[in-house]
Amino acid sequence: MKKQNVLNLIKYHVERNENGFRNESINIARYFDSIGDDQLAEYIMGLIAESNLYTPQSTDFESEFLKQIDTRALEPLNLPTEITEDIKGIINAVNHNVGINKFLFEGLPGSGKTEAAKHIARLLDRTLFCVDFDNLIDSKLGQTNKNISSVFNEINLLPHSNKVVVLFDEIDVIALDRINSNDVREMGRVTSTILRELDRLTDLNKEIVIIATTNLFSNFDKALIRRFDAVINFDRYTKEDLIEVAEYYFSSFVRNFKGISKDTRLFKKILNCAETLPYPGELKNIIKTSLAFSDIQFEHDYLRRLYNNLIGNLDGTEINQLYAKGFTIREIEKLKGESKSNVARKLNKEDDENE
Repeated sequence: MKKQNVLNLIKYHVERNENGFRNESINIARYFDSIGDDQLAEYIMGLIAESNLYTPQSTDFESEFLKQIDTRALEPLNLPTEITEDIKGIINAVNHNVGINKFLFEGLPGSGKTEAAKHIARLLDRTLFCVDFDNLIDSKLGQTNKNISSVFNEINLLPHSNKVVVLFDEIDVIALDRINSNDVREMGRVTSTILRELDRLTDLNKEIVIIATTNLFSNFDKALIRRFDAVINFDRYTKEDLIEVAEYYFSSFVRNFKGISKDTRLFKKILNCAETLPYPGELKNIIKTSLAFSDIQFEHDYLRRLYNNLIGNLDGTEINQLYAKGFTIREIEKLKGESKSNVARKLNKEDDENE
């Protein structure tokens, strides 16, 4: 602790600067915690918590590595039933208050891991903080390790810890397999630091909920996996699940575009004809851009764009091929921009040639 810390305390007290006084006190508590005097650190935090004048609020907490996420206005979470049940299980586990509070979400990008974490924080009525990896990762040898320790110190000193969720979004950035030959030695040491800090967090604070997400579960350190109480797999979408999600996005977006004719039936048929559908994050972007980029002079242009994005090369697809896929003459007219009579004539000509 430096003399400046004491001077700052006096200054903030005289100025009646509650946020400044509180944050300076937290910095002092962090210092004592970093040198092993955790009792004094806890005593300082306790004094702050008991003070009527300087009551620490998690919503005002300032940190170099933790960023508060607003969970007040979230979109509905469109998850498969199996994953929804797991989310409910997490809520129940936390509410039982038996120390089950660390969860790992694994799955492909866009599968809803981050959004699920936001909803969990909202449903638990807790403040959500996200670890800022942009500030955490440092090119200097050993500095990332120090930053990891610092961020866990900040987590341990979060005010009102029983009202907090901390999200390590895409934790694989700093937590790859230590024995992977492709992993640099420095990142192996970082993973070891995370293991140690998670164990320390478990000993010191059993109330904070930790959620981590990863797109690279197969490369995840096995010892680190064991530090989590539960692993939730988000790669459990059926095609029917994805079509249901797409319908929700389509209904939400289409109302904002004038001059566009809503055709849910043809929209679903295009989705059904696609061999595979992307996960919700990418699917949402495809639907939004298909609508946004469409030519307002052609009310069905968004359907053509959707076809090209999900199936591909509509211009190079013959009318008889579309018909064979189950599209009606009217639907082909919308997709190809040709009249019904012209579509019918081409189909009849094709039939005559095949006889």
